Amino acid sequence: MSDAQKREIWRRWKEGWSLSEIGRALGKVPGSIHGVVKANGGYVPAGRTRAAATLSLAEREEISRSLARNASFRDIAARLGRAPSTVSREVGRHGGRGKYRATVADERAWDSARRPKPCLLQRNSILRDLVADKLADDWSPQQISGWLARRFASEDGMYVSHETIYRSLFIQARGVLKKELLAHLRRRRTMRRSKNSTTAGQERGQIRDAVSIKERPAEVTDRAIPGHWEGDLITGAKNSHIATLVERHSRYVMLVQVPGKDTISVVNALTTHVRALPYTMMKTLTWDRGTELAEHRRFTVATDVKVYFCDPRSPWQRGSNENTNGLLRQYFPKGTVLSGYTQDDLDTVAFRLNTRPRKTLGYTTPIDKLVATVAATP
Repeated sequence: MSDAQKREIWRRWKEGWSLSEIGRALGKVPGSIHGVVKANGGYVPAGRTRAAATLSLAEREEISRSLARNASFRDIAARLGRAPSTVSREVGRHGGRGKYRATVADERAWDSARRPKPCLLQRNSILRDLVADKLADDWSPQQISGWLARRFASEDGMYVSHETIYRSLFIQARGVLKKELLAHLRRRRTMRRSKNSTTAGQERGQIRDAVSIKERPAEVTDRAIPGHWEGDLITGAKNSHIATLVERHSRYVMLVQVPGKDTISVVNALTTHVRALPYTMMKTLTWDRGTELAEHRRFTVATDVKVYFCDPRSPWQRGSNENTNGLLRQYFPKGTVLSGYTQDDLDTVAFRLNTRPRKTLGYTTPIDKLVATVAATP
């Protein structure tokens, strides 16, 4: 992401927006937003500023023009009100008299200033080990901070605020406190949230206008005719996913490549795939309560396929799909990075499943069952 996008992410995060809300606003998947925020432990980075003593771009421009006139370092320093050694070091650091360029020098100086400043726990190993021991004993950072202030009131360097402890835990790039100590925090959070963050008014885990599976037509339940499907996502490593669709009558399988788990990515991918099917091939789709299909109304408008949702924690209501997901683990073991597979790869795996005889079909293959049923339908 660009620096401007990252600044926008942090601005919204500070205001209390959720990862999903930020992702929708910026047109990014929530996982990519999480990566930016998690890298800094949820703490908004401090804005970068120039120290008053550093050379400005205008001063560097004056140095560059003066060098072009073959002015001495002392003359340049006198004109700028700087020490000659400051000018000498500046020119020597950025190419010398013949190659010095103001803009290039200013950019390099700005980049070189991006160096992490060691925190108190990095500088004081005794204090760091003491904090780590107390965390391992399930003390909260605030309890540790208060105890240190009371226990070592007269000793310099033996106090640390609870915020510094949290920062050292959440920002693992600091390399101060081990990641394993996060498990001893009571709320088990892995990054700091904004004080403005709230779940009030958010329909978290809910899907608007979800139609219950109980309202699904009887013809879907008895598997008498084709065209009714069950769907879900299978998850792989590195936040990768594949959408799986199973036709209830024939157990015919389709696999769909999805770029992310967010509802926009999933609905767009399913819509494109379903539109390529014959009009009567899919009439209904039964999904679990995952919010990846929160945009189900848009999917229905685009495909004319009605969507029904299972009851919470009721995977057996999509039994064919659950069974198929188990079969797919033969090809996509847990821990596999699923984003590495193309749609052609997925079509190949689906074809292998669809041409394998199934006991539940009397050892007929799903593709033969579907073709025979469609051919017999008037």
